[in-house]
Amino acid sequence: MLVWIIFISAILVFMVVDLGFFNRKAHVISLREASTWTLMWVFVALVFAGVIFLIYKNALVDNIDNLSPRSAVIKYITGYLIELSLSVDNIFIMAVIFSTFSIPAKYQHRVLFWGILGAIVFRLLMILFGVMLIHKFDWITYVFGAFLLYTAVNMFIKRNKESDFRNSLIYKLIKRMFPVTDSLKGQRFFLKYKGKIIITPLLVALMAIEAADLLFAVDSVPAILAITSDPFLVFSSNILAILGLRSMYFFLSNMLDRFRNLKFSLIVILLYVGIKMILSHYPLIGEYFTEWVSLTFIILAMLGGILTSGRAASKD
Repeated sequence: MLVWIIFISAILVFMVVDLGFFNRKAHVISLREASTWTLMWVFVALVFAGVIFLIYKNALVDNIDNLSPRSAVIKYITGYLIELSLSVDNIFIMAVIFSTFSIPAKYQHRVLFWGILGAIVFRLLMILFGVMLIHKFDWITYVFGAFLLYTAVNMFIKRNKESDFRNSLIYKLIKRMFPVTDSLKGQRFFLKYKGKIIITPLLVALMAIEAADLLFAVDSVPAILAITSDPFLVFSSNILAILGLRSMYFFLSNMLDRFRNLKFSLIVILLYVGIKMILSHYPLIGEYFTEWVSLTFIILAMLGGILTSGRAASKD
């Protein structure tokens, strides 16, 4: 429990410092600043792999799967890469939301900050609930696996369709539940008018991003649970990937067209993880889905999407 408290406290302290010191004033995140923070978060995540080794070597958390320190590190890195790759699709949705509600670039960091803070809470609850289901009902892995396969197929069918977030069910529910103003008032989320609280497009965008992240978590949490059901490995890999999502958004938001084939990488990864989840209980087949096989497959799928995207962009 102490390790959990230290980890969560460290994340919260950094986020307070981030908003209160580094980004106290609203400003446009430059490509250089975004790339620096992206590299920093990747570095932190890789360094934390060494912390994972020490934690499991010294039995500082409940090792419910009886993992060796080496296996714990491999599963952590695999889970981190899965969440990182699936986050790319989240970036597309964020870009659509900000564009739909005409959120200026200088205010987008504030929205993402509070969005990720909420995502940490939701992910923790979903991960603990998912781990409980897997350990209580063996058959739930088939449900998760089938859902991931459905998601991959649905993503392939809708890969070329553009969406207007104003037509989404989430936006219609927000408009029905709360009075919304069409104009921004700086960084404010709320306005008080004639004794009534009115929300600004900034808060609408935040609520939309939270809802979208919750929907993405329904995909990403089962995907990582297919690699390991250890709650600390799932949570730490998930959260470190999410924390790097803000800077990655600003780094990739202006280059989404260059990485258009990454969507195919996500589809392939979801197919692989879904098949692994369904077949891993069969001894003659499941033994082939080792940690190294999963890690190698995910890395190759991501590299394939990046390289083919680069070739397509250079041809255009």
